[in-house]
Amino acid sequence: MAARGRVMALGPAHLAKVAREVVRQDRGSRFTPMRDEDFAAVAQRLVGELDGGAFWVFAYGSLIWNPDFEHVEARRGVVHGWRRSFCLHMTNWRATLEQPGLMLALERGGACVGVAYRMPEDDPQGRMLRLLRREIAHHEDLPWLRWVTVRGAEDPVRALAFYCAPQHDPDVVRLSSGDQAARLARAVGFKGSCAEYLHNTVSHLESLGIRDRYLWDLQARVAAEIDRL
Repeated sequence: MAARGRVMALGPAHLAKVAREVVRQDRGSRFTPMRDEDFAAVAQRLVGELDGGAFWVFAYGSLIWNPDFEHVEARRGVVHGWRRSFCLHMTNWRATLEQPGLMLALERGGACVGVAYRMPEDDPQGRMLRLLRREIAHHEDLPWLRWVTVRGAEDPVRALAFYCAPQHDPDVVRLSSGDQAARLARAVGFKGSCAEYLHNTVSHLESLGIRDRYLWDLQARVAAEIDRL
């Protein structure tokens, strides 16, 4: 059950229906892997862009329910000019080449309410490096990193956001809500299903009192799609 009495259509029975074990397959990639020295250089650049200020990270999806990093403060806030969108084509992790899925990203337009995390002040280079290694793996991921302004009840903060969709990128797909639901209902990879990812995101947003109409509609569509499978 979601917060404040709202019950999600997409529930554990749906997730169990699509769950299956998928063996990880490394079939090569058209992307260029980041090397240790590449990660170190990007981390150094981003820490330099902090310009002595606090190190904040903006979470809008999985980082809300699986941050996997130490933080000393969490603030609810809104980023204007960006919105949640299942627009990133995915053939790994929670999908396969045979059954592509979609990953949540930020796309231009609208606004996004999420959580800004403030990192501890010590060792910003090391913390940035660990965050980068968790979130990205290829040089092609770098254009998807962006500093955003998070506004809330307190003073605005500048935060690093991952997967802000570039305007022209071959992996950005813009599908109808029905086509998005069809992919999310079917795609499963070695890390689990896209339906599970959607369920976790919506349920945690609801628990924080964050209501995203787009995701709420999408989870109902995915539940109905799974019922039809």
